[in-house]
Amino acid sequence: MYLYIDGASWLHRCHPLMRMAAASALFVAAFLADRVFWQLPLLAIAAVMVATTGAARNVWRLRVLFAAVFAMTFLVWALFYGGDGETPLVDVGPLLVSRAGIAFALTMALKLTVFLAAGTVFLTVTRVEELAHALTAAGLPFRIGFAITLSFRLVPVFLDSAQKVVQAQRCRGYDFERGGLLERIRRYVPVLVPVFMGALRQTDGLAMALDARGFQLDGQRTRYLHYPVTAVDVATGAASLLLVAVYTALWWSGALAPVA
Repeated sequence: MYLYIDGASWLHRCHPLMRMAAASALFVAAFLADRVFWQLPLLAIAAVMVATTGAARNVWRLRVLFAAVFAMTFLVWALFYGGDGETPLVDVGPLLVSRAGIAFALTMALKLTVFLAAGTVFLTVTRVEELAHALTAAGLPFRIGFAITLSFRLVPVFLDSAQKVVQAQRCRGYDFERGGLLERIRRYVPVLVPVFMGALRQTDGLAMALDARGFQLDGQRTRYLHYPVTAVDVATGAASLLLVAVYTALWWSGALAPVA
């Protein structure tokens, strides 16, 4: 259910806010770059982060997602980009594939790959409570940060509840695999009722537990976890700022714009 992998890599040892800064820097830089050449350094940085943090295991687990996103993004942009004023590579009926379309399609596919890789690395090295700490350290109100991280905790709980309901129905002889695709989908509809009822019951219990612990109280909150700022944090933060500054300057100069 979770992508977090315990480890002692340089990114594991960073302050949670610096981990979020590193991932955000890759997001921003990849978003600004609309040329293949400038996506390649970001892809190399993401690959180094994957290799040095143990995130390769999660990338392998998500390999179908990575491949599907890359392939579909490339295919859609290559087919629907349109002409570039030069002789197209393919021009058969409504199908027109230009050199500029291929270049832009590859750029967009690499961009989304960098997004996925950066997000996977961040979730590999960051626990849910560390994400909450990073959001609060970034200036987000505690309640909003808690609500965001709570979604990460509740999704596995709801999926586990749904799995238990399905197993219980199968023990009673209910066959979920009989019939065609639509018939099998309809057979899962009765499962939604007990799952939602259980979810509402758990949510109500969680709300009472939070209220009993003073969640609604104002004032300064104490923390169980403390993260000292180290030289690794300073270096990671400086590198993130430098990366964003360089790509912002290149974007401002027009060097990252797609080839006309």
